[in-house]
Amino acid sequence: MHSLPHDHTGARMKRLRLERHLTQAAVADLAHVPYSTYTKTEQGVIAASPHLIAAVARALRVDVATVTGQPYARELRADELDILIRPIRQSLDLYDLGADSDIAPRAHQLLADDAEALLVAVRAGQIKQTASQLPGLIQEATTAAHAAPGRERWLLLASLYRTAYDVASKLGYYDLAGLSLARMDWAAERGSDAIIGGMYRYMRALTYLRDGEYRTGERLVELGLRTLAQAEPSRERSVVTGQLHLGAAVMAGRSKDRGRADGHLDEAELIANETGEAVAVHWLAFGPTNVKVHRVSVLAELDEYGQAAQTGRGVTIPQGWPASRRSHHLAELARAQMWTGDLGGSFENLLLARKAAPQQARYHQTVRETYAGLEAARRQLPDSFLSYGNWLGI
Repeated sequence: MHSLPHDHTGARMKRLRLERHLTQAAVADLAHVPYSTYTKTEQGVIAASPHLIAAVARALRVDVATVTGQPYARELRADELDILIRPIRQSLDLYDLGADSDIAPRAHQLLADDAEALLVAVRAGQIKQTASQLPGLIQEATTAAHAAPGRERWLLLASLYRTAYDVASKLGYYDLAGLSLARMDWAAERGSDAIIGGMYRYMRALTYLRDGEYRTGERLVELGLRTLAQAEPSRERSVVTGQLHLGAAVMAGRSKDRGRADGHLDEAELIANETGEAVAVHWLAFGPTNVKVHRVSVLAELDEYGQAAQTGRGVTIPQGWPASRRSHHLAELARAQMWTGDLGGSFENLLLARKAAPQQARYHQTVRETYAGLEAARRQLPDSFLSYGNWLGI
């Protein structure tokens, strides 16, 4: 079920509820959410929080994407991004077919440079450029790995599968994101790299965070930490370990466990004080700044929006930080400000999120839900608010 013109998450929740012949009270009870919160969300009076969306999806036994309306087919078609998905999917299907005799791979370093460039591009918000170049590079790297198997070649292929995950998840193709992760794990095992194995479990845990399966996500974090313990001590290992703690903190926050969330944030902060800013280490953007940004996210997940907004305003993003991460943080800050009634500040940060990474912001669920929350109060907002909605496709 895709998003329709003038559609919103609450409207989709209502359609799904009526299809199952359930009352609002029944869905609120099944989802373990307050009745008033559910009804106001369904009516579009308040924005749908990630926690509520996941809870309702579980209650109605549908995917989260069915509730959110992802992928946003109409906008993807208008941006000519939908036609780039099938080639990526096809390139992932070649993983076990061996070397292709019609492909003559370039030297490994040239392939590695191109793979690194795509990691940089997707974090700069250049999703369309990345999606266009990715399938051919995956095919070339697949043949290279099978023709002359070796650790570096398998890990190069794992990196490209990770980029496929980045593209698919940012555009809302979560089935393709899951397939990309499975391929990443397959290649990482052949490269025998515990650190990449830890990263895989971090990203897989994020898929369970989105689906509201917090216990499974926590188990994956624990497995990732055990996997990383097998690697030799290094800054690289510390960075991935710290990032796992950050992911676990958001998971705990969304499950409303303040103690566990603070514990993981504190662990990540200790590690970040040792590593310093390590933006380019596997392009995880780990470091003291990322810990501060995640504190804002965790506070918002705990529904402590006033403190989240106050903390977020005190975060200074350094030069050279990936545009995609900057945009995501601004969207999170806008969400917190919207809930505190700072409508002008919220919309200003939505504009900044768009400026930082327009292709990402257009398909970002938090951006859309925050805009929906502001829409009821649009008389207090400038004329550019409606223009922003047209850009989103709402």
